[in-house]
Amino acid sequence: MNDHEIVSQLEELAQRIGIAVRYEPLKVEGFVHAGGFCRVQGKDVVIIHKNASAREKRQILVDALKRRDLGGIFILPSLRKLLDREDGP
Repeated sequence: MNDHEIVSQLEELAQRIGIAVRYEPLKVEGFVHAGGFCRVQGKDVVIIHKNASAREKRQILVDALKRRDLGGIFILPSLRKLLDREDGP
């Protein structure tokens, strides 16, 4: 799977477990921020800079998903391997 396919699968997984994924322009005090996990009005959200690279999107989504217990959820084996080997939050 390439990075774009992985990002798509990670987005779908996030939505299945109740994490919204939003793409927005992120500029903080003149610096562009790639994004990350946050809670907005009590809901889990991953906000990703709309111009982030596929690799940055992948890492942000992996970091957010690792905050949850994914043990009882079916995840494609290739994604499970990715989530297990990537550095945690």
